[in-house]
Amino acid sequence: MLPRQIARELALLSLSQLPTTPEKLETQQLQDLMLAAVRTLRTEASEALETAAAELQRSSDRLLDSETIANSVPSARAMLKESIELAQLAINRVGSAMEIPELVYLSSNQQEVYEYALELTKLVHANRTEVDNILKQSLVNWQLDRIARIDRDILRIAVVEMLYVGIDEKVAINQAIELAKRYSGNEEYRFINGVLRRVSNLLKSNLV
Repeated sequence: MLPRQIARELALLSLSQLPTTPEKLETQQLQDLMLAAVRTLRTEASEALETAAAELQRSSDRLLDSETIANSVPSARAMLKESIELAQLAINRVGSAMEIPELVYLSSNQQEVYEYALELTKLVHANRTEVDNILKQSLVNWQLDRIARIDRDILRIAVVEMLYVGIDEKVAINQAIELAKRYSGNEEYRFINGVLRRVSNLLKSNLV
């Protein structure tokens, strides 16, 4: 994962811990939020590894069953196929867990990750009213306060990147989609994609 990708994830997790009503935040409070976000990601990675270990054990057991209790070739093949699928699932989980953002956060990229995550968190918090007004103009048959908070925060981060950071709109939208895929679901990421494309058109039209 690239430093800014990790920073967006840390910012998203930090925003979820902010009060719903805007209030002044001290730098130390924001730093504490960053640390809590890192710990959340570390816990998630640890749980993923534990799940992978359990799935590998199930795979091994199923493979053994295919050799010892299968009463026909088709039955053995079915057990073997299930074993391979479980092993693949475990491998995928390990691969995901190995992208533990904390490892990068504590590496040579620490300062870049920290500074960008802090910048995004501050910008979203300080400009929430303006950002939310832009989002409200870009929603179709939806109310902003009816959207899940995690999805609102993903949208807010993307709008902040477009409006205040100067990130290319396509990049901001693509990164928001990646966050949505990780923290929401298929329908949500499509919804977020649609809203942000309307935001992009709104900004290009200078209607905000």
